[in-house]
Amino acid sequence: MSLIQLQNEQDWNLVKEQKKRIIIMKNSTTCPVSHEAFKEYQKFASDNEEETLYYLNVQDSRPLSNLIAEQTGVKHESPQVLILANDTVVWHDSHWNITNKKLTQANEKTKA
Repeated sequence: MSLIQLQNEQDWNLVKEQKKRIIIMKNSTTCPVSHEAFKEYQKFASDNEEETLYYLNVQDSRPLSNLIAEQTGVKHESPQVLILANDTVVWHDSHWNITNKKLTQANEKTKA
Protein backbone atom coordinates (compact mmCIF):
# COMPACT_ATOMS: atom_id res chain seq x y z
CA MET A 1 0.00 0.00 0.00
CA SER A 2 1.40 3.34 -1.00
CA LEU A 3 -0.29 6.23 0.81
CA ILE A 4 1.62 9.49 0.72
CA GLN A 5 0.69 12.53 2.77
CA LEU A 6 0.88 15.91 1.04
CA GLN A 7 1.37 18.91 3.28
CA ASN A 8 1.98 21.96 1.13
CA GLU A 9 1.93 23.48 -2.33
CA GLN A 10 5.45 22.23 -3.07
CA ASP A 11 4.37 18.62 -2.42
CA TRP A 12 1.33 19.10 -4.69
CA ASN A 13 3.42 20.59 -7.49
CA LEU A 14 5.88 17.67 -7.34
CA VAL A 15 3.01 15.21 -7.73
CA LYS A 16 1.51 17.14 -10.64
CA GLU A 17 4.90 17.35 -12.40
CA GLN A 18 4.93 13.55 -12.71
CA LYS A 19 2.10 13.83 -15.28
CA LYS A 20 0.45 10.70 -13.92
CA ARG A 21 -3.12 10.15 -12.85
CA ILE A 22 -3.61 11.48 -9.32
CA ILE A 23 -5.89 10.02 -6.66
CA ILE A 24 -6.08 12.23 -3.58
CA MET A 25 -8.22 12.35 -0.46
CA LYS A 26 -8.95 15.39 1.65
CA ASN A 27 -9.29 14.06 5.19
CA SER A 28 -10.54 15.76 8.33
CA THR A 29 -8.85 14.47 11.48
CA THR A 30 -11.77 15.58 13.67
CA CYS A 31 -14.79 14.35 11.70
CA PRO A 32 -16.25 10.87 12.34
CA VAL A 33 -17.53 10.63 8.74
CA SER A 34 -14.04 11.44 7.49
CA HIS A 35 -12.57 8.82 9.83
CA GLU A 36 -14.79 6.14 8.28
CA ALA A 37 -14.08 7.38 4.75
CA PHE A 38 -10.33 7.27 5.42
CA LYS A 39 -10.64 3.64 6.54
CA GLU A 40 -12.35 2.90 3.20
CA TYR A 41 -9.56 4.77 1.38
CA GLN A 42 -6.99 2.67 3.24
CA LYS A 43 -8.84 -0.53 2.22
CA PHE A 44 -8.81 0.69 -1.38
CA ALA A 45 -5.07 1.40 -1.10
CA SER A 46 -4.47 -2.06 0.34
CA ASP A 47 -6.44 -3.68 -2.51
CA ASN A 48 -4.63 -1.60 -5.16
CA GLU A 49 -0.98 -1.73 -4.20
CA GLU A 50 0.10 -0.79 -7.72
CA GLU A 51 -1.50 2.65 -7.26
CA THR A 52 0.17 5.56 -5.50
CA LEU A 53 -2.47 7.34 -3.46
CA TYR A 54 -2.23 10.72 -1.80
CA TYR A 55 -4.01 12.39 1.06
CA LEU A 56 -3.91 15.56 3.05
CA ASN A 57 -5.22 16.35 6.51
CA VAL A 58 -7.29 19.48 6.11
CA GLN A 59 -6.55 20.82 9.60
CA ASP A 60 -2.81 20.69 8.91
CA SER A 61 -2.90 21.72 5.26
CA ARG A 62 -5.85 24.05 4.75
CA PRO A 63 -3.97 26.30 2.27
CA LEU A 64 -3.20 23.24 0.13
CA SER A 65 -6.80 22.06 0.31
CA ASN A 66 -7.98 25.49 -0.82
CA LEU A 67 -5.41 25.55 -3.63
CA ILE A 68 -6.58 22.17 -4.93
CA ALA A 69 -10.19 23.39 -4.90
CA GLU A 70 -9.15 26.53 -6.77
CA GLN A 71 -7.06 24.69 -9.36
CA THR A 72 -9.60 21.92 -10.00
CA GLY A 73 -12.78 23.95 -9.77
CA VAL A 74 -14.23 21.37 -7.36
CA LYS A 75 -15.69 22.93 -4.22
CA HIS A 76 -13.82 21.89 -1.07
CA GLU A 77 -15.44 19.22 1.05
CA SER A 78 -14.02 16.84 3.58
CA PRO A 79 -13.89 14.00 3.36
CA GLN A 80 -13.45 14.17 -0.39
CA VAL A 81 -11.64 12.09 -3.01
CA LEU A 82 -10.61 13.39 -6.41
CA ILE A 83 -9.14 11.55 -9.38
CA LEU A 84 -7.28 13.74 -11.86
CA ALA A 85 -5.92 12.87 -15.29
CA ASN A 86 -3.95 15.45 -17.27
CA ASP A 87 -4.76 18.12 -14.66
CA THR A 88 -8.49 17.51 -15.14
CA VAL A 89 -10.83 16.05 -12.53
CA VAL A 90 -12.32 12.89 -14.00
CA TRP A 91 -14.12 11.77 -10.83
CA HIS A 92 -14.82 13.08 -7.35
CA ASP A 93 -17.10 12.29 -4.45
CA SER A 94 -17.42 13.03 -0.77
CA HIS A 95 -18.69 11.99 2.63
CA TRP A 96 -20.52 8.64 2.89
CA ASN A 97 -20.03 8.06 -0.86
CA ILE A 98 -16.36 7.31 -0.24
CA THR A 99 -16.33 3.52 -0.09
CA ASN A 100 -13.87 0.91 -1.25
CA LYS A 101 -16.45 -0.31 -3.77
CA LYS A 102 -17.07 3.14 -5.27
CA LEU A 103 -13.36 3.94 -5.33
CA THR A 104 -12.68 0.66 -7.12
CA GLN A 105 -15.38 1.39 -9.70
CA ALA A 106 -14.10 4.94 -10.24
CA ASN A 107 -10.54 3.67 -10.52
CA GLU A 108 -11.49 1.19 -13.24
CA LYS A 109 -13.53 3.76 -15.18
CA THR A 110 -10.80 6.40 -15.13
CA LYS A 111 -7.73 4.31 -15.95
CA ALA A 112 -6.18 5.31 -19.26
